[in-house]
Amino acid sequence: MDKLTAMQVFTRVVDAGSFVKAANQLDISTSAVSRLVAELEAHLNTRLLQRSTRKLSLTEAGRLYHARCLQILGDVVEAESELGQEGQRPFGLLRINVPVSFGQLHLSPLIAAYQKAHPDVIVEIELSDRSVDLVEEGFDLALRISGQITDTLVARRLATIRIVTAAAPSYLAQHGRPLTPADLANHNCLIYTNGSRRGEWDFSGADGNITIKVAGHFRANNGDLLRRAALAGEGIICEPSFLIGEDLASGALEILLPDCTTPQLALYAVYPSRRHLSAKIRSFIDFLPAQMSEPPAWDGWMKNSTQPKS
Repeated sequence: MDKLTAMQVFTRVVDAGSFVKAANQLDISTSAVSRLVAELEAHLNTRLLQRSTRKLSLTEAGRLYHARCLQILGDVVEAESELGQEGQRPFGLLRINVPVSFGQLHLSPLIAAYQKAHPDVIVEIELSDRSVDLVEEGFDLALRISGQITDTLVARRLATIRIVTAAAPSYLAQHGRPLTPADLANHNCLIYTNGSRRGEWDFSGADGNITIKVAGHFRANNGDLLRRAALAGEGIICEPSFLIGEDLASGALEILLPDCTTPQLALYAVYPSRRHLSAKIRSFIDFLPAQMSEPPAWDGWMKNSTQPKS
């Protein structure tokens, strides 16, 4: 069995919705189409399609395999086209993994501008706060917010991510304002749980570096949920400024502990290898830095703030 041919036939069957239509489009017999799909299922030892007299439907395994086949076949086309002029034209499916809150708040205008410049690229975004395996899960690249990127990936730094401690004026009016990091132990702190150091907030100040163990009555693995709780006056948050920058600029949230700094992170574009980088990946990686300023747009609140800028 020619695996590449079998993949091409399988994806055509899925797209056409029937063996007969796929056979007509490929100009081969229906029996040949059926045989290749059956051989592919036997090779994989799993059913890819549910067959009935009325329609075909993908199994869960078939759905996952179909997505990978599309990527592999697209990569084959790109690899062949790299030998000619077409290799310089970004096209095909570009799969990107992005943190949930950052993607929801800041990615749509970037993608719109990118696709206006590169209309032949199909962009597929998966929002997830987990650290995906780019190769195993079939992503071309990811945007990650981190203090350090693993050596197994190639990373391009895009922007500074500032971590800010803040609360709503209504909370501060009722509970008072913490004047030192140690005062946070006496406040209701809203805790982000998607990390290994939940409930530990780091600060640097006149007395050096300090880690404060905080506690509170609300925890979540999503920063926007914590932001909404803070806006409602429920407690103090320690969040990235891309999430609460507009709230800081409007005064809906107020900066706390202005004489202390918190660790800075960075936004990176990460991808598995520098070698044989396709035009679609290269174009997106080159496009992003041009859209980012320093400080980034979400840190406009800093112009009128006493919070240290570094």
